[in-house]
Amino acid sequence: MTGSQQEDYERAGFDGRLTPGTSPALLLVDPARAYVDPDCPLYAGVEPAVEAMRVLLADARRAGIPVVITQVRLRADGSDGGVFFRKIPTLRAFIEGSPYGDFIDGLAPTATELTVTKQYPSAFFNTTLAAHLTSGGIDTLLIAGLSTSGCVRATALDAMQYGFIPVVVEEAVGDRDPDVHAANLFDIKHKIGEVWPMERVQDYLADKTASPQPDRRR
Repeated sequence: MTGSQQEDYERAGFDGRLTPGTSPALLLVDPARAYVDPDCPLYAGVEPAVEAMRVLLADARRAGIPVVITQVRLRADGSDGGVFFRKIPTLRAFIEGSPYGDFIDGLAPTATELTVTKQYPSAFFNTTLAAHLTSGGIDTLLIAGLSTSGCVRATALDAMQYGFIPVVVEEAVGDRDPDVHAANLFDIKHKIGEVWPMERVQDYLADKTASPQPDRRR
């Protein structure tokens, strides 16, 4: 975005800042093989973002914060995807049994991490994610994944609406079109949450690594 656009948004009052809390979780949105397999129509050329996701995931685990990873899985006829499936028929890549819905190597959840299966863009829609985070005392979501203009944006919006501070990790999200990617990050930054570079997120996580984590079971 140009400097004049930035100035226009700030003049209009879209310049608020959110301060992350003390109990974060990492939410990794749809790290699916579909986006990195050239044989799939959904291939998006997002390999740099995927590498950043791997680094971020390792950092989050090292810091000992909760990790949630989402995946899209649909019935063979797509009926549980409703209007979304009718609008985007290529979502058939995520029907049960399709290898394209599998996790990208190195981005699968462990046995102790929550997997959220969804049929729509937001990780919150028709899932137990909000209840899980609330019961765990989470106040901040570090959001990474695919794609920026679709499921990442929808998830960040719902995170804000449920009262969590959304922090989208700039290098660890990706989209098939760089202009669309940039426009959505700009909009998220000014209207939904925070967009932080990886280095700043790593500094934030380093503080969690150095400090005892609260007992979220209470």
